[in-house]
Amino acid sequence: MTTTPPKKPLSKGQLAYEQERARKAGKSLDEWMKAKARLEAEETKKAAPKVEKKPGLISRLIDKAHKPI
Repeated sequence: MTTTPPKKPLSKGQLAYEQERARKAGKSLDEWMKAKARLEAEETKKAAPKVEKKPGLISRLIDKAHKPI
């Protein structure tokens, strides 16, 4: 389980900017902030590099058996 650090409260200018964006999107500020957080979470999940797993013992033995001498 991973926990995210608590987010800092928005300044007056940031809050006004986000309210304007929410209004243009036709959403309430709460809905807009939740959607924004969900999109950020999806992007970070996509950006996380996948760790390539080393082939298992059986796979390595089969590959070695198929190689010519």
